[in-house]
Amino acid sequence: MQHPSTPPIPPALRRRVPKVADLAPLMQFKKPQFGTAARLRRANTIWDLRDLAKRRTPTAPFDYTDGAAEAEISLGRARDAFLDLEFRPGILRDVRTVSTATPVLGKESALPFGIAPTGFTRMMQSEGEYAGSQAAAAAGIPYTLSTMGTASIEDVAQAAPGGRNWFQLYLWTDRDRSLELIGRAAAAGNDTLMVTVDTAVAGARLRDVRNGMTIPPALTLRTVVDASYRPAWWFNFLTREPLAFASLSRYSGTVADLINSMFDPTLTFDDLDWLRSAWKGNLVVKGIQTLDDAKKAVDHGADGIVLSNHGGRQLDRAPVPLHLLPRVAAELKGKTDIILDTGIMSGGDIVAALALGADFTLIGRAYLYGLMAGGRQGVDRTIEILGTQTARTLQLLGVNRIGDLTPDHVRLLGSASTGTGRPEAAMTP
Repeated sequence: MQHPSTPPIPPALRRRVPKVADLAPLMQFKKPQFGTAARLRRANTIWDLRDLAKRRTPTAPFDYTDGAAEAEISLGRARDAFLDLEFRPGILRDVRTVSTATPVLGKESALPFGIAPTGFTRMMQSEGEYAGSQAAAAAGIPYTLSTMGTASIEDVAQAAPGGRNWFQLYLWTDRDRSLELIGRAAAAGNDTLMVTVDTAVAGARLRDVRNGMTIPPALTLRTVVDASYRPAWWFNFLTREPLAFASLSRYSGTVADLINSMFDPTLTFDDLDWLRSAWKGNLVVKGIQTLDDAKKAVDHGADGIVLSNHGGRQLDRAPVPLHLLPRVAAELKGKTDIILDTGIMSGGDIVAALALGADFTLIGRAYLYGLMAGGRQGVDRTIEILGTQTARTLQLLGVNRIGDLTPDHVRLLGSASTGTGRPEAAMTP
């Protein structure tokens, strides 16, 4: 018997025998889903795509993408910089509608990021630059083809005729060869030339050394064993067109000779003046790592600058682009387009960079993780994830459009880094 002072039990909490009709709505079992599309749907972050890419790609090409120079300190610090900040949202704003579109170099991009130039891309996954350029065109964002790409300037233009294609150049001492590439880029409709200036010599990428990485990949006993776990990669690699530096159709030397001829340690700002006179479209200088050099690049005709330490692949312990950004924006905002790369792994990272003064951002590894995870579908998924995260971050900050972001929306904390650049590490006690 219930004690007189005990409150009555609410009807909803009284025990009863469950009815089949009550259980039916709870027993909705989904059919198992398999295949690339299903795996990509289950990926909710770029880190998820990276984990999937690692399972599907042989060690040498995966590490070529994932790794950086020497102890990989620059890359870890760049990612930690995005973890080590605080958003400062505004509340009670009407954010039913939000726009992620933003202008960059004279045209509008549907999202505040584009695809950065990456070399040897078809080594990571056989669809390579074709997947990247087509996905970018479909999303309404720029795509940048590398001089060391594995699809030619003309083939990319044909594959993505409606896309906004940019071309990245290593300025050679052989001016005739540089002029030929510039002319081909202009003829193919590229409106922007991005010259990379942080490669006086190649960085010491030790993962590649330890893996014995060659281009194209060599069929050693080690790679054959590694391939046994990734048969789809090898099937695509062996049954599609062999890897080649497609934009360098006349080059007949070795890979080592090619790199040595591309990475010219004698370049100066005078060479930038020559390039400015030779190229009539937008000129962007990539690899800016100090405020003084940013100012000089603008003085020598740059329409845009990319604050970048080459994804940590050149000088280890190089400046962190996100930390440099506020100083550059204070001096050059409105005088040139300020673009940032290195370390971006989420839409929140992109929004933080925009709030701190960037006009635009570029993604490299994030794009390649998607490519390795699922070809064109994987690149589409990368763009979808970052676009969704960007829009949601804007709404949670109380912002309707990119142009409403200000430095007041972000505070750099400056606390001790996790040393990994991975968000779950920052949350580990």
